[in-house]
Amino acid sequence: MKLHEHIGRLRVMLGFKGFTSVILCSLALIMFGIFYPDIRPQTYDIKLFSIANNTIRSPKTVIDEEKTNEEKQKAAREVAKAYTYETSQVQNRVSLMNSIFDVVEEVNGKYEKQKESGKSSNKLQEEKLAKLKEILTENVSGNVAGSIFDNSFLALLSASPDDLDAVRSVVVSSAEEALGKKITEDDVAYARDAVAVKISRSALPAGLKTAAAELGKYAIVPNYVYDAKLTEKRKKQAMDSVEPVKILQGQVIVQEGHLIDRETYRQLELFGLLKNSGSIKPYIGLAVFVLLACTLLYLYVRHMRAPEETKQNRLVMAGMILLIALALMKLIGALIHLQIAGIEYVYPAAMAPMLAQILLRDRSAFLLGVLLAACASIEFHGELADMFNAEMVVYALLSGTAGILLLLARLERTRLFKTGISVALFNMLAVCFIYLLNPGQMAQMDFLYSLLFAFLSGILSAVLTMGLQPFFEAAFGILSPMRLIELSNPNHPLLKKILIEAPGTYHHSLMVANLSEAACEAIGANGLLARVGSYYHDIGKTKRPQFFIENQMNTGNPHDRLEPEVSRDIIFAHTKDGAEMLKNYRLPKALVYIAEQHHGTTCIKYFYSKAKKKSSEVKEEDYRYSGPKPQTKEAAVINIADSVEAAVLRRKKFKIWSTALCRPA
Repeated sequence: MKLHEHIGRLRVMLGFKGFTSVILCSLALIMFGIFYPDIRPQTYDIKLFSIANNTIRSPKTVIDEEKTNEEKQKAAREVAKAYTYETSQVQNRVSLMNSIFDVVEEVNGKYEKQKESGKSSNKLQEEKLAKLKEILTENVSGNVAGSIFDNSFLALLSASPDDLDAVRSVVVSSAEEALGKKITEDDVAYARDAVAVKISRSALPAGLKTAAAELGKYAIVPNYVYDAKLTEKRKKQAMDSVEPVKILQGQVIVQEGHLIDRETYRQLELFGLLKNSGSIKPYIGLAVFVLLACTLLYLYVRHMRAPEETKQNRLVMAGMILLIALALMKLIGALIHLQIAGIEYVYPAAMAPMLAQILLRDRSAFLLGVLLAACASIEFHGELADMFNAEMVVYALLSGTAGILLLLARLERTRLFKTGISVALFNMLAVCFIYLLNPGQMAQMDFLYSLLFAFLSGILSAVLTMGLQPFFEAAFGILSPMRLIELSNPNHPLLKKILIEAPGTYHHSLMVANLSEAACEAIGANGLLARVGSYYHDIGKTKRPQFFIENQMNTGNPHDRLEPEVSRDIIFAHTKDGAEMLKNYRLPKALVYIAEQHHGTTCIKYFYSKAKKKSSEVKEEDYRYSGPKPQTKEAAVINIADSVEAAVLRRKKFKIWSTALCRPA
């Protein structure tokens, strides 16, 4: 019993929806089991401050966030405080000094006339001092009145206008000179002392030097001040300039025999290499990937325009092709441990898409190519690589697509090997593209090995496709285009038999084939199947070729000497005889069904009319083919084309006979 018959029984037991669910769930579980070892990280039973039993390397390149943050904080701490030189302080403090002297002059002017009022000079000086402080407190920013000693104010109030101008000049010039330099908070005291020393060396009267020095010191303030915003900005720039601290792929985390300190333990924990720190994220990711793959397969089946049985047979075939490809992928993946450069490129990436293109002839070929490219990125990530190998995705996609497109015009099995060579050359170009765009260094021998394996991949794809195709054809009872083309070869024993023993039938079959193929292509049926079916539909006539009109060009009609019942049985027999001959030669069932059904239950009108003339009790049912009626579009089209071509043939035959009878002796 063939595989598709077992599938049919299981489908009856589970129902269409149940069967589809079982197939997809089984496929999902198998895929998860296949890739589970590839995503499961190796873990170690290690304790803090223990001795490492072996050398442990980083399985992939990661950014150490904790170390990176430490480096950023360190860079921020090393940033010096930012200061801003406030040039406006020179003008502000000079203006303040001038304002003080202006107020002194103003107060002296107001009390100038009161010198002769009889008030004592001490009383007058006290009033002037009070008025000066009042004005300074109200009109001058800063606590000038509280910062300058009263003796200094009294000295200024007692000075003559000329001496006061001299003091003003010395104080202002000294302040301008000192504030012209950058003065920080720490430098203020030194700058003030320098101003005081400079004023003390001036030519001012001795009584005014102290007041001038005090005013000069008061004029000096920090003009190179701490800028918090600028400091934070520079710290942020310093932190941003820190390169992320990476633990590189293959980097030694701990050497064998070394102590597992806190930093080493933290790195092992970061990679999930400790048994107590394993992450479930890879497993969830794999489950999501498998779910996506099965969803795509379900959508592929759901939107297919075909009966439910055909849909599910195609789903099973697509699943089997996928699993075979995954098994090969797993086998090649196991060879990576041999440390042979480029060994992953020997994976026959074009095999599954080519096989799907031959057997299914629809979008499944491209779908399988995409799914297997994604699977290759997981399987061939290597021991120390990231979880995805982008190079293998590109390689598998290009190779699979090339196999599909190159096969479209090369359906003969004998030319499939040539297609494999073309795919092999395409694979080599893909490897060149990958290596030449890879910024890393590559050894010349590694490159040559990769080219060799890529070439072998194309050859393997063709060989495996040729080897697996008959298995699927036999297991599922399908006719691939390649198989149909092989059966259309005129050197096939049955076609040679028709040509030699019944040349008229052979010509008739060719005409029917042309009509049937054109009609099937017009209505969306399988034109190639109709053509090949037409070649074999009348193979039963080779048992008694002279009893059929197309083979009676130079002989009489033997039916003229037979009873209509005998002629009927001879004509009827050619459908059953043809089916038996096709079965004996193990031709596909689709061709056997066409041979049985190409006349359906039509009536042989000629012999029925002939029998009716002899006896009115003749039943029409006795002169109808036993059938069955055509069950497929192709069989129905061949039925019509056969009748049309036979009618044309009879008309031509009648015309030839009429011409011969009317020709003068």
